Amino acid sequence: MIDPLQELIGRKIKTIFGAETTLTSLMPLAGDASSRRYYRGHLSGRGTPATLIIMQVPAGGSLPLSSEELAVFKDGPKELPFLNLHRFLQRIGVDVPKLYGHWEDQGLILLEDLGDTSLWDRVQNLPDEQIIAWYQKAIDELVRLQIVGTARRDDDCIAFQQRFDFKLYMWEFEHFIEWGLEKRPGAEIDATAIVRLRNCFAAISEALQDQVPCLNHRDYHSWNLMVTNESIRVIDFQDALLAPPQYDLASLLNDRVTDELVTPPIEEGLVRYYIDASRAHGREVDPDEFSEIYRLSAIQRDLKVVGRFYYLDLVKGKPGYRKFIPPTVRRLARNLPNAPQARPVLPLLLEQFEAMS
Repeated sequence: MIDPLQELIGRKIKTIFGAETTLTSLMPLAGDASSRRYYRGHLSGRGTPATLIIMQVPAGGSLPLSSEELAVFKDGPKELPFLNLHRFLQRIGVDVPKLYGHWEDQGLILLEDLGDTSLWDRVQNLPDEQIIAWYQKAIDELVRLQIVGTARRDDDCIAFQQRFDFKLYMWEFEHFIEWGLEKRPGAEIDATAIVRLRNCFAAISEALQDQVPCLNHRDYHSWNLMVTNESIRVIDFQDALLAPPQYDLASLLNDRVTDELVTPPIEEGLVRYYIDASRAHGREVDPDEFSEIYRLSAIQRDLKVVGRFYYLDLVKGKPGYRKFIPPTVRRLARNLPNAPQARPVLPLLLEQFEAMS
């Protein structure tokens, strides 16, 4: 019996590459935290790539508004956010995969295969100076995305229709409270502590909301940056939005187990590199103010991530993310004392998470 998906893809690649092209095999790839599915297709035929990536999204019906858990658009999008962002990022020179073809009504997008080596994979077992050089490459790409992208604002680009504001920051903090504390297996926390947390989180959200926003990828971490021919290539950009510039940098240098290699001294140097690169592109940056908001952004994101990883396990049935919770909590323990606005959170977390003690 012929697999319907394989048959559909086989027809589409003939449309793109010619009637002589054949899909010789279709291999499922490990998924991410979303509802999307990915496959690697192997092709034969003159002038065709040896492989390509198939992104399968829900076909037909209403389009997703933003990330799976939170819709922040006033009006629904008219096309898939991935396609909308791909067009804009490609236009401003961000190194995204080639788009071979797309059929939204059938839930199918065909993309260039960037291989299996993420930035995180590439820097394993390297000396510090080479790790730093690779993360500087990632920062160069990030600065291009943020500064050039913001300067060439296009209101048809979906990223400019949404921003991290007080409501969105608080939604993410509530995500942590619900799944990282209240519904975490074995957790016990009293209502008074939750009230104190919410007051602290509201102050952090106000401080972050008051920053001048720019275009952000929103998930610019070492597993969403692929290394192809010694270049950094950017994927998973469909949730891009406006946010403080520190948000993406905090994501790059503080995600999952990144600090196993990007140690605090290396992180500090890379933050300085980002500031210098931004100044070279004409952005005025006060290093002290920048570092303060950078630290708050890292704390806010890590708190969200703790709740998120519990949610993915308990609700989505994806327990693989649980292993990243202890290192994330340990990083919070290191960062919280250095952020006066967030410092009141520390005693509660020391009480709740053994990994912080």
